[in-house]
Amino acid sequence: MLALVRAASETLTATGNITAKLDAEFLLAHIVGCDRAGLFTIDRPLTETESQQFEAAIARRATHEPVAYIIGEQPFWTLDLKVNKHTLIPRPDTETLVEAVLKRSPNNGDDMLLDLGTGSGCILLSLLSEMRAAKGIGVDISVGALEVARENAATTGLSDRATFIKSDWFEHVERPAAGFSIIVSNPPYIPSGDINALMLDVRGYEPLSALEGGADGLMPYRVIADKAGAYLADSGLLAVEVGIHQAEDVASIFRCKGLEAIEVYKDLSGVERVVSAKNTLD
Repeated sequence: MLALVRAASETLTATGNITAKLDAEFLLAHIVGCDRAGLFTIDRPLTETESQQFEAAIARRATHEPVAYIIGEQPFWTLDLKVNKHTLIPRPDTETLVEAVLKRSPNNGDDMLLDLGTGSGCILLSLLSEMRAAKGIGVDISVGALEVARENAATTGLSDRATFIKSDWFEHVERPAAGFSIIVSNPPYIPSGDINALMLDVRGYEPLSALEGGADGLMPYRVIADKAGAYLADSGLLAVEVGIHQAEDVASIFRCKGLEAIEVYKDLSGVERVVSAKNTLD
């Protein structure tokens, strides 16, 4: 097994892959059905089928296709979620958004959540897995993403509390009588001019519509802030992920729309990653 990893690593390194060994280990472990540590304990040759699968997986990774798309899943929070070309790959940084919401949410038991641009459903489903009586709606413009989100809700046992609908932001969202307790979003926030500078793994494979946030990267936050107050319950919480150096601008956008009690949360790298606000002061 180690010889296979070594050879695959050399192939991937030649393509400029800086995580070649790690990627080869993940792919091989997935194919033989163990974790990475288990590769060191397996003392047998690959079957013909496994060998063909590993060769194909390395060939795909050599074109810079993300490992998560090759495997077809990505861990996030406490869940293992399906991902494909229709969805962004959930990142650890986004778990900061889940943490921030759980810290600020009163978790009243009957909370209603709205996830704008739900993608794989990772944020909504993670929150519902912790808020055991809450329900939520995830919206996305992509039909393909919604199919993935519904499948993830089913495999995590959350289909009875998670609904997914096609909508361009709030367009087809019906406000609950009492408003949404929580609105969350990890919107596109990469400025249009910066897209070509992204790693090929990202710009070549992940959906552009989930990455590009307009000329300054802030367009989606203006759209969200413009209507969030009307959809939120009194003292309802709005929380969004932001890009590097965007927190202050997003906070200003929220203030201009009357949102208050603004808080900023840093991710594990110390980057200001989440901006949250209340519809009215508590």
